[in-house]
Amino acid sequence: MNQPGFWNWKIILIGAQMLFVAFGAMVLMPLLTGLDPSVALFTAGLGTLLFQWITRRSIPVFLASSFVFVAPISHAVKQWGVPATMGALFCTAIVYVVLGALVKWRGPGFLHKLMPPVVTGPIIMVIGLSLAPTAVNFAMGLDGTGDMEMFPYADALLVSMAAMLTTLLVATLGHGLFRLLPILCGVLVGYLTALAMGMVDFTTVSQSRWLEVPAFIAPTFYWPAILFMVPVALAPAIEHVGDVLAISNVTGNDYIRKPGLHRTLTGDGVASMVAALFGGPPNTTYSEVTGAVMLTRVFNPVVMTWTALFAIGLAFIGKFGQLLQSIPTPVMGGILILMFGSIASVGMNTLIKARVDLHAQRNLVIVAVTLIFGIGGMVVGNGDFTLQGISLCGLVAVILNQVLPDAPLVVDDLHEEQAFVDDLLEHARGEQHTKE
Repeated sequence: MNQPGFWNWKIILIGAQMLFVAFGAMVLMPLLTGLDPSVALFTAGLGTLLFQWITRRSIPVFLASSFVFVAPISHAVKQWGVPATMGALFCTAIVYVVLGALVKWRGPGFLHKLMPPVVTGPIIMVIGLSLAPTAVNFAMGLDGTGDMEMFPYADALLVSMAAMLTTLLVATLGHGLFRLLPILCGVLVGYLTALAMGMVDFTTVSQSRWLEVPAFIAPTFYWPAILFMVPVALAPAIEHVGDVLAISNVTGNDYIRKPGLHRTLTGDGVASMVAALFGGPPNTTYSEVTGAVMLTRVFNPVVMTWTALFAIGLAFIGKFGQLLQSIPTPVMGGILILMFGSIASVGMNTLIKARVDLHAQRNLVIVAVTLIFGIGGMVVGNGDFTLQGISLCGLVAVILNQVLPDAPLVVDDLHEEQAFVDDLLEHARGEQHTKE
């Protein structure tokens, strides 16, 4: 059956709609890490177009800011500055391309053998739990470290709880496409509450122009920053596999085989490399958009081309970019409490659905060491070069899984990841039918 053409008005309208679905998470990530949300919009759009080119415009997915990198980018920006952080992210994206080449050589099951659920589960949990203090500090009116008061406690708590309650109510009680916009709704309600309480400063908005080129930043390459950042690539690689399996399930096409997991990994890597060249955060496939595809049943990848073009267009509206940067931190804090908690829950669910036996000592050791290193803030190294957080956890978990004896037989396929994705989608479809 022929799909609607590029200039079909319905396709254009759905493309704009998909941007709203991704918008909340896409701009929150750069705001959290001190990057420019306008640059993030531009690199998300450009990255999606590059991904489509590499995968022959065969997959209806949208790429945007990856939350996996929140803590590493925040640390790197503070330690080495934005240009050095971008150089490190560029090198990290090269790992995706290398993984793509290895997958082409060894098959998709290579990633499962390298990072089975006993490795990915605790890493994902660390991503969410290690960021919990940042979310709580923002919600209470403090800065990310909790050292400085940004807003009065009572005002901040009112705003953050309004944003959090809106987000959770839309996520649990919303119907249809509206249910896929919890973050956007939370931002709007939290922002309006903050506005009513005089917490929003419009000075930079009034001073900016309507049309402005985003504040692009060129990367510089600094070895300590690169060595710190590169191991982080392991965590989003597995996230990528899950997203490709999910969109394959939704559309009924096996994208692991055609265009191939090696192409999708390479596309993600190239998109993140180009993002780093402009000063934007790394890109990843967005599960929210996959949910919207499942709901609308519009599988035409041209939709995502329009979503990308709309994102690029918004990036050049200067006042819009400054308006995004005027969002008070308590608004973000309320939403992030739910978001980071959800990430941690996904990691725990990964262990449960894969039936990882924690009575087996090797499994218990891997999970225990990974969690405590990550949540406890273990740092390895001194001076300019250190490993900590997700980069340290990812490396340690992979090494422990490879060297500890008496490992169970690991099959060379993705059936455990597929079962996990199938279960999530089945729950989503069941809730959708119940509400209808």
